[in-house]
Amino acid sequence: MFSTAAARQLSTKRVSSAFMRSRASFATTSRSQSTMPETDSDDEKDSIVKSHILRKDKAGSPSPWAVFDAWGAGMDVIPGDFDKTMLTPEAVRIPMDGENTEVLPSETDILESYDKLLASRSSVHFGYPYNLMYDHSELYSFMKYSINNLGDPFVPSNYGVHSRQFECSVIDFFAKLWKMEKDSYWGYVTTSGTEGNLHGILLARESHPDGILYTSQETHYSIFKAARYYRMQCESIPTLPMGEIDYEQLARRLEQNRDKPAIINVNIGTTVKGAVDNLDRILDILTMLEIPRENYHIHCDGALFALMMPFVEGGSELSFEKPIDSIAVSGHKMLGCPMPCGIALCRKEHVEKVEQHIDYLNSVDTTIMGSRNGQAALYMWYSLRKKGLDGIERDVRHCMDTAKYLRDKLTSAGIQCRLNDLSSTVVLERPMDDNFIKRWQLACEEDIAHVVVMPNITISKIDKFVEELTESRQTFGIKKPVSLFSWV
Repeated sequence: MFSTAAARQLSTKRVSSAFMRSRASFATTSRSQSTMPETDSDDEKDSIVKSHILRKDKAGSPSPWAVFDAWGAGMDVIPGDFDKTMLTPEAVRIPMDGENTEVLPSETDILESYDKLLASRSSVHFGYPYNLMYDHSELYSFMKYSINNLGDPFVPSNYGVHSRQFECSVIDFFAKLWKMEKDSYWGYVTTSGTEGNLHGILLARESHPDGILYTSQETHYSIFKAARYYRMQCESIPTLPMGEIDYEQLARRLEQNRDKPAIINVNIGTTVKGAVDNLDRILDILTMLEIPRENYHIHCDGALFALMMPFVEGGSELSFEKPIDSIAVSGHKMLGCPMPCGIALCRKEHVEKVEQHIDYLNSVDTTIMGSRNGQAALYMWYSLRKKGLDGIERDVRHCMDTAKYLRDKLTSAGIQCRLNDLSSTVVLERPMDDNFIKRWQLACEEDIAHVVVMPNITISKIDKFVEELTESRQTFGIKKPVSLFSWV
């Protein structure tokens, strides 16, 4: 705790001087490591991944690896005691009027320490599906504007500081990617995949007020949240060992409730195992049961994988040429963005049922949120323009092939793991050492953990991860996960 007594002993001059010494040392280390050429051993390791994966200085948007390493995210930076002191609750608290602010560290010192902490944590970011490899420095000047896309993206409002033109371009991109005809779709940039799910399920509920929501037990919690918010009957369907919905159980439940409309959530990559529900099999079930098109609504939760599926062979195509109704995808996951964001896309006919005109906006209310982050639309547009389809495909191939490398590396080390064919999420035994879990920021569920391989995860980082995990198992022991033994 940053006590008052200790704080008084630290004058502003001493705090600044101590931090500058720490920062100078950090900057020297950063320069020496960022300019260091790759070793032969690293080149040999990287060659294991297929040749279509680009070198670190070539992939993604303009020189993202240079920016990524400059942050310190490409190395294992350990914040010192000084930096930790700067980030205690006492140090970062907001003083009230009349308090002596000289006993507190300056905002500059606090933020410098926070920057160093984030660089350290980003270097060992393995368990969550966020692409940290991006460069949006060209957009930094726009942060001085309060860009708000309030209202419908396709209906101009009286508020002039917006990014609607960029938002509509992003929506058009995804509509083309998922094969929607011109003027047949509607969408908007959301705060996250969760908001996209809330919107998609809301449209389904408005179309079918007495409908039953069907979704697998391994569905993201936001779908169950939507069911609670909208007071919908929800049927949680068991899953197959690898995480897909149990199609026989789904068919049985649909048959039992055929007197009510069906609202089906299709997982395009489950949260923990990365399992992809087979859309074609689900459509076949609806056909077999002779459920008419007007009696069902299909929402696809594709937070991570909806942007990857078009570039992965062997899966069921995700397309609005099929009788689906809405898709939600995150922008900060596969694409990469510094703030949580996403896209909700649906058939235009559905949103027309919920829109309401708002006089003082001179626009219509069609979205979950009122005020919406116009910066997010701009950042997503920039990433899509810089990457293009070829850049996204390279990122996807990197993720898929590097995930296979991780699976093989773990298997060779005798560590129980699994990888779905259509996924970059490697599921493994849960480490016994909680500190190891926290260090590598692993997402855990019962006896398993997972690593989500994203564009910023490299062969050398995987080697380091497996090396430390092997050492941890020798020290803390092993608990074989029962759930993985049934996964075939």
